[in-house]
Amino acid sequence: MTERFAIYYAPSATSNLWERAATWLGRDAADGDLFDGPVAGIDRARLLNLTQSANRYGFHATLKAPMALADGAREADLRAALTDFARRHQPVDLGKPRLASLDGFLALLVADNEALQDFAAHVVEAFDDFRASMSVKDRAARASRGLSERQIELLDAYGYPYVFEEFRFHMTLSDRLSEADAADIAQAATTWFTPVLDEPILLDRLALFREPEAGKPFVRVGDFKLGSAA
Repeated sequence: MTERFAIYYAPSATSNLWERAATWLGRDAADGDLFDGPVAGIDRARLLNLTQSANRYGFHATLKAPMALADGAREADLRAALTDFARRHQPVDLGKPRLASLDGFLALLVADNEALQDFAAHVVEAFDDFRASMSVKDRAARASRGLSERQIELLDAYGYPYVFEEFRFHMTLSDRLSEADAADIAQAATTWFTPVLDEPILLDRLALFREPEAGKPFVRVGDFKLGSAA
């Protein structure tokens, strides 16, 4: 079994932000709908070419990065732990998002937020027992990507280098853009997303995403509302 699971934040699948992001990326990870036609003047074929990875992973902000489950762990166990964790934690106000380039990727960012940093750290630690160890091949591939010593330390400890003080909340809207594409895509994204940029984001749920096998699109398979038994 090569499936992986990820614990993300994603807005409600009926929200304006989710619907606009799914249309932008060309795929709704919650219901599987695919979208055709241009967006804000950008031809769909060009946009799909520039969002291949973002499309596959689905619209989200990473809290616990994709992981194969450890031996003996089951999806049902992970769901039960998510339900319990969500019941014991309250929503986090993230304020209004903004469009920005993050290391060449177009993304929605939020202002620095201590409560968010604490919450994200709790997620990383609370679900680490569900994570299978990285293979030597996967570890070598990740460690070769120009990571700092601290990021390599976090990679070895938690299977992902961008946690704790290295964590930065972002909801990716493109793959890494060339200089030739960046201005056009940023302008189109500004046009497309401006109607929802005045709506504050409330981190009110954890979303469970599943990759059924390596390289397949991630599917949103569960929502766990914070402060609720649901």
